[in-house]
This record gives sequence, structure tokens and C-alpha cells, in this order.
Amino acid sequence: MSQYRLIYSALVSLYGEPVWQPGLAPVDELISTILSQNTSDANRDLAFGRIKWRFESWDAVRAAPLTEVLEAIRPAGLANRKAPRIQDILQILWDEHGAITLESIASMPLEEARGWLLALPGVGPKTAAIVLLFAFGRPAFPVDTHVHRLSKRLGLIPKTMSAEKAHRELERIVPTEHYYSFHLNLIRHGRQVCRARIPACQRCGLHSYCQHYQGLSGPESG
Repeated sequence: MSQYRLIYSALVSLYGEPVWQPGLAPVDELISTILSQNTSDANRDLAFGRIKWRFESWDAVRAAPLTEVLEAIRPAGLANRKAPRIQDILQILWDEHGAITLESIASMPLEEARGWLLALPGVGPKTAAIVLLFAFGRPAFPVDTHVHRLSKRLGLIPKTMSAEKAHRELERIVPTEHYYSFHLNLIRHGRQVCRARIPACQRCGLHSYCQHYQGLSGPESG
């Protein structure tokens, strides 16, 4: 059995196998993910809640003074960068569709949809993959900080591989039907056990497959 299959099975034994279900509406998913960049989930959720409370629609956000959008999303950090990007994206959607919608993505070929999203201001591979996977159930594999860290520690990707390159490599390694469940289980394990600074290796169920742990416990670590 391949290294990936062993890791996947171990994670399913620990956390179960999540089944895809619709997340946020597509535009909500996109804006929420932009807000999540370089901040915590708690700050993202606070900023997202504030902008949804402050404005009655995404069209209202598009047309609002920039200062009002800045103030609404300030808890997410980098508001001076994120607010103009959000308004620019909403304007692009309005100009192309006459409405604030991403529904055209559902019928696009996958790579065309990915490329269209990547052309939006502030949208990188992770944001595009999250929208495709969570809002549309399409086969894209998002690589956030947890997924990137665990994939390197477990030896699925080289230690020097960037998160951007890891998207394509992990999409090659992971079967498409596992994208959703493997992504969520890696994140759960990263939050609860394999943390960035002080991983809880003593209670990790992936010892046998973890290059990071094997390096720590080997002769060279003393």
C-alpha cells in the first residue's frame, strides 16, 4: 500500500471520513476565504460577520465607500489590502454578469474555472481551490498552512516545496474522491495534534508514516 493510502486510512481511523456537503454560497465562500488570508479563523469569522451585518448585499459592498468596507473587515487584518480587492472582485462580477454571482463557474471546464478565479485580484491557488471544492464540489485540493505543514512532515511532498507548487503535486497524489475528506482530516490533525510550533508527537497516530517524527526520534537527534 502506498504511503498516501496508509496515511489516509490512519486519518480516517482517527477522525472518520467526512462526506462533502455544500458550504457557504459561492460568493460568500470567495469573500470569506480572502478575509482568511494571513489571519486566524476567529478573526476571519468576525470580519465576515461584520461585513454581512453592515451591508444588506454584496452589491451594497461593491457600491459602498471604501472606508466603510475597511472598517467592517478590520478584524481580519490587512484591511487596506483586502477591502479594495473585495470591491474590485465584486465589480468584476457585476461587469461580467450584471449581478454578483459565480454560478457560471459550475458549467465551466475545471481548468477554465480555476484560471478564471486565479485572474481575480488577490485570488491564489488556495483561494481558487477552496471555492471550487467547498462551494461547487469540484475536484480541487486546497493547500492551507496545516495541509502544507503536514504534507511535508509526512513526506508526501519535499520539505522545500512551496504551498503553491504543492497544490498540483497533492492533486496528483491524492485521488479526486478523497480531496474533501483528506483536506479536512489533515486540517483537523494539524490543529489538534501536529501543531506548527510544538507538535504533540507523543499522542499522534501517524508515527509510523511521519518522517518528521522519525527524524526527531532517530540517533541524530540525541
